Amino acid sequence: MPLAAQHHFQVCGSCYDVLRDSWSARKPLGGTRMSRSIAVALVVVASCLSLGLLAYSRTHSQNPAPTQKGTVVTTNATGTFEVKVTPQPSDDKTDDATLGRMTIDKQIHGDLEATSKGQMLTAGTSVKGSAGYVAIERVSGTLHGRTGTFILQHTGTMTRGALQLSITVVPDSGTGQLTGLNGKMDIQIADGKHSYDFAYALPDSH
Repeated sequence: MPLAAQHHFQVCGSCYDVLRDSWSARKPLGGTRMSRSIAVALVVVASCLSLGLLAYSRTHSQNPAPTQKGTVVTTNATGTFEVKVTPQPSDDKTDDATLGRMTIDKQIHGDLEATSKGQMLTAGTSVKGSAGYVAIERVSGTLHGRTGTFILQHTGTMTRGALQLSITVVPDSGTGQLTGLNGKMDIQIADGKHSYDFAYALPDSH
């Protein structure tokens, strides 16, 4: 792994080890040979999903106004989680090294006690610090005592090191006691620990 990549991106230990070993040994990863451009894409996406993005955080209103009609108010759920990101073989027979696909496996703790599984697609470029990813993950567990499932959608781009990231609940994806859930999630890393801040709203009937 080039020192510049280590400097510009913070990644979780497991993801970094995979990338470092494959770069130094030039070993196949997921059935294809790791190239410089796909290494950059994997580092960027592993950074996003393991919360190791450079000093990224988003601000929240502590007392936002109701976002729906009726007695719906926004609540914040916070906690920590661990994430495993596993590169997968490419479905593209052209073996385009700028594109990647991975699976997501999370264990979430705190106000949201849940597990999550999903997939992501990545795109690297020839320009240092520029890449993008999209991902979908299905979360199953308990949110402030309410049990159900919901789906999170990730959209992230990095333009020469400048990040734009959005993680939102897919509309009408909530089930069980989480039916009607909407919200957005922010992710951070501090002292090597991953954390989340989930601003969400539920109809009062739940």
